[in-house]
Amino acid sequence: MSLKHALIDRLSHIKWGEWSLISLYVSLISGIVVGIHYNPAEPFYSASALDILVPYGGYFRSLHFYSSQFFFLFGAVHYILVFDKSRSLSPRAFSYLILCFPCALMLLFTGYVLRADTTGYSAGMIAEHILETVPLVGHHLNNLLFAITDAGMYRVYLHHVISFDLLFLYLCWEHLRRYRANFSGHLLFLAILMLFSLLIGAPMDPETLGVSYITGPWFFLGLQELLRYFNPFLAGIIVPASLVAALLLLREEHRWFRRVLIGVLAWLGLYTMLTLAALTAHG
Repeated sequence: MSLKHALIDRLSHIKWGEWSLISLYVSLISGIVVGIHYNPAEPFYSASALDILVPYGGYFRSLHFYSSQFFFLFGAVHYILVFDKSRSLSPRAFSYLILCFPCALMLLFTGYVLRADTTGYSAGMIAEHILETVPLVGHHLNNLLFAITDAGMYRVYLHHVISFDLLFLYLCWEHLRRYRANFSGHLLFLAILMLFSLLIGAPMDPETLGVSYITGPWFFLGLQELLRYFNPFLAGIIVPASLVAALLLLREEHRWFRRVLIGVLAWLGLYTMLTLAALTAHG
């Protein structure tokens, strides 16, 4: 057995998928606690007041933040390691699982925006600007998804707690119905997650930082760097959509499987380089 296959085999025995599910459960439970105290009419005040005025509010905000991040990261690792098994899925089930990832990213992104601190608000404004550049339907897309300038955080909040949750559940329902995880079987992981959230608080920027450059969410950094060199429609719509389209075509029976795989790896490599460039230049 080659070193590569031995490493993949060893990593596959780690319960990445179950850890992702446990993180999702914790995210949902802690999100209910956070959401009860969140007011989209006063987004920054209500979010920051969790740390100051609500008993254990800061802890639940951190628990929600980090469990959501771990859910996405562990889920991505799980998919990569079981990719060979995905060829047994029907084209519909495979497509739904792929679409889970942009949906999960939108859940993470709207969560960042809802903080309404410097990072969150600026990320929301960038997203608005990108959507407005979409020909013909851009203004309508922005009104549907964000409209922060006109409606504040109300629509972002609605999509974060209802729309994207229901869409994600619909897309991954068949998978979740067959693949389950129980808290009782992951007590050590649960303890580590809760301790991590206790020791490291979730980020919250002051209302004004007095700086000319604001670093966005970690998964937004590559796109943010790309926006410096290309127009918003190309960098913010075409480039991300190209990855989703390539992943949807990434099936071994597809005649262009190898070319698509090379394209996906090249896309991920370039995005990683852009992210590192953003961290290096503005870290």
